[in-house]
Amino acid sequence: MGSIDLQEALSRAKGEVDHALAGFLAEEEGIPERLRQAMAHSLLGGGKRLRPILVLWTWQALMAGDSADVPAPPADVLRAACGLECLHTYSLIHDDLPAMDDDVLRRGRPTCHVAFDEATAILAGDGLQALGFNWLARAAGGRAAEVVAEAAAAVGPAGMVGGQQLDLDAEGSRVGPDEVTRIHRLKTGALITVSLLAGARLAGAKASSLATLERAGQALGLAFQGADDLLDLEGDAGSLGKTPGKDQAAGKATWIRALGADEARQITTEYGRTGCGILVEVLPSNPAAGLLQALAAFLWQRAA
Repeated sequence: MGSIDLQEALSRAKGEVDHALAGFLAEEEGIPERLRQAMAHSLLGGGKRLRPILVLWTWQALMAGDSADVPAPPADVLRAACGLECLHTYSLIHDDLPAMDDDVLRRGRPTCHVAFDEATAILAGDGLQALGFNWLARAAGGRAAEVVAEAAAAVGPAGMVGGQQLDLDAEGSRVGPDEVTRIHRLKTGALITVSLLAGARLAGAKASSLATLERAGQALGLAFQGADDLLDLEGDAGSLGKTPGKDQAAGKATWIRALGADEARQITTEYGRTGCGILVEVLPSNPAAGLLQALAAFLWQRAA
């Protein structure tokens, strides 16, 4: 699957997710207008939509089996994918707050607390978190308990939130590569992993397939964060959609700080290749699986 095909497929999938997000949010009644505007500002204001696309393409790859006919995701799967994007966006709003990373740019636009105010941004993040779990629960049907529980664990105190705390604790301190890996696994990798798992659970995957996808997600999540850190070092605001160089200036815990850029790139590549290799073990042969494998490679090769 060539890079041009992947980018075209990503553009189409992103358009589908963007349309669904706007539609699902518009259906929600009773939200105060300023809060709705703040939630929409962050949720609908761009982004790569990698996590919902991982949900959708995993579901399609497993549902298609060895057939070339790839089914279109039904509304409930699309809603679940959008629920995970709500959880991701909530984390970005809170991550950008003055008390956290204090950033003014996200997805190429002013961050939520800059565009509105800090209190409204906090509430917008809270609202999107609750809405994300609501959409997951409504979409998952008979598998709701497993999907919601895994998502809650991924973003909770032993997952993304815990990783953010460790990241704050380590800021400006000397950190070793193992501690960096732990932070990356929780702060970033957990939500990447649960995106694969949600798509697989909704497709009715067996326990063995879920375990394999979990290993793949953990490796790819680490590679994704490694690539992000390299891009923060080498990229610009136009391509990143956020302020470059802030993580390095703030003394964030990265493999770059712990080992240097060359070794950080090597570790990123190793985890990326491992994750892509594991995916081969579980995916059937069909166009959706090919796209998912290409996307898995893109997660880390974008910083190569």
